[in-house]
Amino acid sequence: MKRVTKRELLEAKVWAERRTVVFLSDFGTSDGAVSAMHGVANAVSPSIGLYDLTHDVPQFNIWEASYRLAQSLPYWAAGTVFVCVVDPGVGSDRKSIVALTESGHLIVTPDNGTLTHISDRIGLLEVRSIEGQANRLAGSQKSHTFFGRDVYAYTGARLAAGEIAFEELGETLTKLVKLKIERPRLEGGSLVGSIDILDARYGSLWTNIPGTLLEEMGVVWGDDVALTISKDGRVVYGYHLPLCKAFTDVKKGQALVYVNSLLNLAVAINQGSFATEYHIGTGEGWKIVFSVVS
Repeated sequence: MKRVTKRELLEAKVWAERRTVVFLSDFGTSDGAVSAMHGVANAVSPSIGLYDLTHDVPQFNIWEASYRLAQSLPYWAAGTVFVCVVDPGVGSDRKSIVALTESGHLIVTPDNGTLTHISDRIGLLEVRSIEGQANRLAGSQKSHTFFGRDVYAYTGARLAAGEIAFEELGETLTKLVKLKIERPRLEGGSLVGSIDILDARYGSLWTNIPGTLLEEMGVVWGDDVALTISKDGRVVYGYHLPLCKAFTDVKKGQALVYVNSLLNLAVAINQGSFATEYHIGTGEGWKIVFSVVS
């Protein structure tokens, strides 16, 4: 992904040229919340393109919002504005912010950890606070529980339409809320990392450990590896599993280790859900270790 300088972005105002807003939330689509955000953005400027990344992030799951944002953002052109609203602290003293990424995107979101994976994988050039009273939908000042509509959709649309500049929003912030990530690494002959996310439809565990590290670990296709999964230091799964190229390398209902579409290590059950079967989650505190079978 191309990196650009802050000066290049601010001078070019690429977000105003792109005129695109992408929404991400845990609101679901069974009520009018998402439509209300679209409506606010459309009222700012009907020429803005409005798209949805997903609104099926599990309720209050900041980790998954952070991951899904970093998973999808690189495939959108520089200048796209993202509005990310997973906000269990809405109405509290948590800050509202806009981040300018090294890839040339803007992200409007609460300061609660949703920028963790973006910061780690893509990089942030600058983050500014949103001065709430000056940057919110007219007439919404007495509302404190729908910032996605009143502040984030409104601010994101104004940025995309060129009605407000990034540097006009508020003060520059140097310290953000970050989630703890277990860094992928080779440690004492074992591969260590975190469970980044679940393959939502199938319950597979997707880790942040690059498959390229398998060679350094000294295993090849067909070998068994020792898998240990822990939560906050407590082991919740420990077993030997085969390293496979395809799910059909094992019988239906059997577990395996494979390399996923992001070229990272993953764990699955052939035609089953590993996460459901063994009650495995994702996010802070989850650690996964692959070791050579002795």
